[in-house]
Amino acid sequence: MGEFLDFIYHDFKYKLYVPGEYNSDKESPLLVMLHGCGQNPDDFAAGTNMNTLAEKEKFLVLYPDMNHLLNPLDLAGYNPFGCWNWFLDKNQHRGKGHPKLIYEIINKVKSKYKIDSNKVYAAGLSAGGSLACILGVTYPDVFNGIGICSGLAYDAANVFFLTDPMAEEAKKSMEKGVPDPYTCGNSAFQEMGEYKKKIRVIVFHGICDTTVHPINGQQVITQWAQTNFLIEGGIGLADVTPALVKSDIINGKSYTQHVYNDGDGEPLLELWMIDNMGHTWSGGSPNGSYTDPSAPNATEIIWNFFSKHQQQPEEKLIEIPANKPILAPVELPVNPPVQTPTETAAELPIESSVKTSIELTVKPQDESPKKNFFSILLSKLMKKKK
Repeated sequence: MGEFLDFIYHDFKYKLYVPGEYNSDKESPLLVMLHGCGQNPDDFAAGTNMNTLAEKEKFLVLYPDMNHLLNPLDLAGYNPFGCWNWFLDKNQHRGKGHPKLIYEIINKVKSKYKIDSNKVYAAGLSAGGSLACILGVTYPDVFNGIGICSGLAYDAANVFFLTDPMAEEAKKSMEKGVPDPYTCGNSAFQEMGEYKKKIRVIVFHGICDTTVHPINGQQVITQWAQTNFLIEGGIGLADVTPALVKSDIINGKSYTQHVYNDGDGEPLLELWMIDNMGHTWSGGSPNGSYTDPSAPNATEIIWNFFSKHQQQPEEKLIEIPANKPILAPVELPVNPPVQTPTETAAELPIESSVKTSIELTVKPQDESPKKNFFSILLSKLMKKKK
């Protein structure tokens, strides 16, 4: 078996899985895995089983950890609940905040291990999924594929605590989606600047997600379709119509897979909408938090997508000619159905968490009401002054 190593870069911890058959004479792929709120690298690795797959496929896995001490000089880099602050402006640009941090950690890994720069990818859950989306926009020259599980589109929120201390803009996007995902696509195109490049993106979202509404999964695809369309030289709005729609059932849980081609007719984007699944990692292990073991195995599907292998489920697929745009591939209620019992993750520090059992595996969370993020920071700063 391989090694799961601990490192620190400045005041940020991170872990790196190196497979047992790592060959220092050969370049290896690298996958950056970004955990969700209330998680850490060990929990996320256990829940996704990504290290097990990495051992089999011989790639390295980097797990940056958002759980670290408050730095009064970098409030945008701190979150009391271990959430990546995807909704803050500083963390949505190249050379700043979280994107810069992760870029520099990748370079540290490259200084010790031989990494194939053409095979660097990022994937994440919830807040981590939103940050993975941001990484694809801010460092398209670094990443060659992005996986977004229960996340939001680039520029889905732009919070300034002085004017929005309760982060209401972020909450609104999580609950209802963005007003116009094409605008997000345009913003992403502009942010890429001189590093513009088409990015392959795969999205997973549960139909019963009550933390990040499933409309966001669709909007992530629309955002990236628009961004890639503009990179190809397109003018106006991208035609976001799936080239292929596949439906199937795994372990009694149905799902729909939408495949989108680029201007050359090559598959570029995928959207997996999972029925009866909430805010979780699809097909994960009960050994980690926020997983649904009965759903399609996102870990294997994402890696196959990055590796340009076609996923071939054992069950027979129903292939449907797609004539509908992504804006409505499935009927989504304004408030998605709630599972019994329900589950929700602390995507923002202003939310409360609810336990779940049965199909969804969630580790016990603190049920006490959570204080406002800005209030906590202010309180800590005041204590330091005393």
